[in-house]
Amino acid sequence: MKTKLLTTILLLITFTGCNKQPEPASEPSNDPTITAQFEQSDEKIGKYLDQLDDPNTIQDARIQILCKDYPTEYKENYMPALLKLSPTDYTETKLLKELDIALNYYKEKNNIRC
Repeated sequence: MKTKLLTTILLLITFTGCNKQPEPASEPSNDPTITAQFEQSDEKIGKYLDQLDDPNTIQDARIQILCKDYPTEYKENYMPALLKLSPTDYTETKLLKELDIALNYYKEKNNIRC
């Protein structure tokens, strides 16, 4: 009885050890240029949001940010860099939806139409 149990355990260990390990998922890009682009763009977007939240920002500046600067920076720099850095976490559709949510929030909050 002990021999059968020992043989079964050894066979299970052998089969388990011989299974091919799954391939790791493709690595996200670690290109320093893309990382730098993302960080610079993230900083600009942060400044735009700070200006939009500042009650002392004039309405013309808010219109410029919401209708031109923020969407342009987001679409041309932030989004492409983020998609290259984390392709499995984000999609273009998801990021554009997040942009629309943010823009609509600030447009409604500040009564702005582009």
